Amino acid sequence: MSDFLLELRSEEIPARMQAGARASLEKLFREQLAAAGLKPGAITVWSTPRRLALIARDLPLATEAVSEELKGPKTSAPPQALEGFLRKTGLTQDQLTERDGIYFAVTEKPGRATRDVLAEAIPAIVRAFPWPKSQRWGAQSISTESLRWVRPLSGIVAILGEDLVETAVGDIQSGYATKGHRFHHPGEITIGGAHDYADKLRACHVLVDHAERQDIVRSKAAEAASAAGLTLVADEGLVIENAGLTEWPVPLLGRFDETFLEVPPEVIQLTARTNQKYFVCEAGGKLANAFVCTANIEASDGGTAIVDGNRKVLAARLSDARFFWQQDRKVTLADQAKKLERITFHEKLGTVADKVVRIAKLAEWLASEGIVPNCDPKLARQAAELCKADLVTEMVGEFPELQGLMGGYYARAEGLSEAVADAIRDHYKPVGQGDEVPTAPVTVAVSLADKLDTLLCFFSEAMEPTGSKDPFALRRAALGVIRQILAVSEPFDLKNVLFEARFFYLEQYGRKEFDRLFTEIKNGQQSAIEQLAGMQVVQENDYPHLFDILERSEKIGADYVFDDEKIARVAEAYVGRLTHVENQASWVVVQRLLDFFADRLKIQQKEAGVRHDLIDAVFALGGEDDLVRLLARVHALQAFVGTEDGTNLLAGYKRAANILKKEDWHGSEGEIARTGEEDPLAQVDDPDLAPVIAAKMADRHAQDLSYTPEPAEKALTDALDAAGPQAAAAVEAEAFATAMAALATLRAPIDAFFDSVTVNDADEIKRRSRLDLLARFRQAVHGVADFSKIEG
Repeated sequence: MSDFLLELRSEEIPARMQAGARASLEKLFREQLAAAGLKPGAITVWSTPRRLALIARDLPLATEAVSEELKGPKTSAPPQALEGFLRKTGLTQDQLTERDGIYFAVTEKPGRATRDVLAEAIPAIVRAFPWPKSQRWGAQSISTESLRWVRPLSGIVAILGEDLVETAVGDIQSGYATKGHRFHHPGEITIGGAHDYADKLRACHVLVDHAERQDIVRSKAAEAASAAGLTLVADEGLVIENAGLTEWPVPLLGRFDETFLEVPPEVIQLTARTNQKYFVCEAGGKLANAFVCTANIEASDGGTAIVDGNRKVLAARLSDARFFWQQDRKVTLADQAKKLERITFHEKLGTVADKVVRIAKLAEWLASEGIVPNCDPKLARQAAELCKADLVTEMVGEFPELQGLMGGYYARAEGLSEAVADAIRDHYKPVGQGDEVPTAPVTVAVSLADKLDTLLCFFSEAMEPTGSKDPFALRRAALGVIRQILAVSEPFDLKNVLFEARFFYLEQYGRKEFDRLFTEIKNGQQSAIEQLAGMQVVQENDYPHLFDILERSEKIGADYVFDDEKIARVAEAYVGRLTHVENQASWVVVQRLLDFFADRLKIQQKEAGVRHDLIDAVFALGGEDDLVRLLARVHALQAFVGTEDGTNLLAGYKRAANILKKEDWHGSEGEIARTGEEDPLAQVDDPDLAPVIAAKMADRHAQDLSYTPEPAEKALTDALDAAGPQAAAAVEAEAFATAMAALATLRAPIDAFFDSVTVNDADEIKRRSRLDLLARFRQAVHGVADFSKIEG
């Protein structure tokens, strides 16, 4: 057994690619060894900006000899079958092995030296490496078949034990030599093997273990801040990135001009982080005029020159940020919002300005209807009208991550109310699963309006997510709406809200169609006139003032004079028909959206630990569009089925349901189906038929009462008489735990019923009555949830 060392050295590997490169190297290495029948011990993979390194422990020095056996035709098979098998294996008939009347091709493969296996594996790994981006270099790069790597590959170290694995990738030969730190030790280092690799590099100012460098960056940066009486703002992503940029990390603290602190702290942090990879510091909970950069050398002056250079670069960046901050505040958000007409939201959905109009109307409606309680409609509308204005500011143009946040700052700077500023700042939330969910009323109204409008518009244009594709992040928007509704925990009729959002969408759509048509007709565009002429929906009795125009459509042309009044009437009629058709489609659009929300809710609740079958059991009842109420019922059901009463009641329900299904029993009223109508209730209100049905049912129920029920049968009847109304009343009052408690009282009576009563009695009257009783039991349970969907 020996340890194997592989180092692939190159020019600087981007920090963001190093974690993926480590995983790819180990994966490809394992695949190559597995194909050769080798199984290594522990594998360690490291990375620095200039190298990928792998150490595989306990590799055998050779592969084992193996015998491969391929089954062929029977000895009695036709000659053609044997000839085909021989061609396939490349053997002759005398080389085959006969066993139990069947030919076998047995191939003995001798073991191979592990060094030879590795010599073939290394070039295969390099050429198959899946870099996100790669390049060719040198004279050979003229060919598309030349070697590709993330940056020019400059060296390969491949040592098994202490023996060199001789291999080559392109014109790069493997060897014992690598290089140390670019500045501290730029010369070659001779590596003896895996046992001394990390130590020799450490002596030459290279920490090859990325995790060790991360620990140094994390701890030394915090120490540098603490030494200055400051607190480092933790940023694990920045820790990893700085470790990926350095082979010998040395965190250093510097200061910037305190006047820059007039810029919002998020801007300063983002400027330092994104552009310079610096940490920022706090003093007393507020941003301080200090930063921590990570040098890649131990400077002879203690890093003074390095810090000074970094301070100058940061100052230039912060000067730009301050300029953006000052310039943006010279224009009010209301004036900025006017520029949104120049930004396309989607080619089918108009501009961002169009979207803002819809959001404002919906947010105001949510507030005025009390759907978002304690919300001022005027503030909701104002916040919605300004919520996207910062998209056209200089600051957000430079840092798109600050959208919303900067709008909040600008709103406060111009003296708008705190509620409006907060709503502008937070209306994108919640973005991800761990993001904060706003609860301030104005923010909730604008946040819901924004996300619901997005969902409604894309679904109206049939652009909903398909499979794994969700280019417009509609699943995230739906989850955001769900989390927002549940956080507020107030009744929320989702269907009604979606219809209102659809109304605002169609209202704007109709107005735009009217403007387009009016302009085209006024300009004499023949296409618009012909479009109207073919409009079969305009009838004389509906639009008498238009019929004459459209009746003579073949004569309409350049010689016909349209005045503005006639154009407006024609356009109005046309758009009226269009919106009428679209209104008819609203039910379909809203239902698709409700189904979409149901799927998202199921996924969210599964992740929260709610059983999927219980969600299905409540959803199956239908007619429930209030997510808060629906989930309250689900949670009550989950608590109930976990009890002994719940378990036993479920067993009784399934037994009753199976009997009713087997008997295809729909109740005594199933006699109505004998009326001959396709719909059994089609003629139930017919004046001539109603007395017949009433008499029939009265006679039937009189027969049902013509015998004395057994004690258990009577007990179940009494229990249903009490529990059914109690459960129904509790559901109506949204007291779902009380409804479950009412159902629990049925557990003992249904158990006793099945123990002592024969349902399918020879007496038809008794049989029918008892089946009706089980149907009542099933119906009482279904008042709370569809227990047929519950597993167990």
